[in-house]
Amino acid sequence: MNPTANRYEAANRPLTAVLDAVPAGAWGAASPCAGWSAADVVGHLVETQRGFLRTYGADLGAAPDVAGDPAAAWRDHSKRVLEALADDAFVATGYDGHFGPTTVGATLEQFYVFDMVAHRWDVARSAGLDAALSEAELDRLEAGADSFGPALYMDGICRPGVEAPAGADRATRMLARLGREA
Repeated sequence: MNPTANRYEAANRPLTAVLDAVPAGAWGAASPCAGWSAADVVGHLVETQRGFLRTYGADLGAAPDVAGDPAAAWRDHSKRVLEALADDAFVATGYDGHFGPTTVGATLEQFYVFDMVAHRWDVARSAGLDAALSEAELDRLEAGADSFGPALYMDGICRPGVEAPAGADRATRMLARLGREA
């Protein structure tokens, strides 16, 4: 696998584990994302990745049924994404992005893999599960937040940051930067 596929899969494994652990009755629970349930968060991940990748020619097949089984829908979706990412030429497809010239792979890593890590925490929080962000994942979130600059708080990315409690650990401070109260 190329580096983009490797980074996607590195975020996918723990996200899938959390989704598979969500009890059936918890999918409707409110998430830390205002107005979204845990299932809505999964729907967001699937829809935004599909929209982006299909714009540049990825054939991801029919949309999975997130409403019927969010975890199964995610497994189906991520399998198809990884198949698309196996094509090095596709990953290297260039275009003019919000921050200037970039590639499909670079955008997927900067935004969509970042989103997978942040939203894993959201779903886990909704279901009362432990998302246990690793130091490497916190590094990814920090680098991603830094790369967005002021755009981090644009509509559709993150809510404005909140103040972390005094003496908070790194994960709590990072999540507060992303507008989440840990």
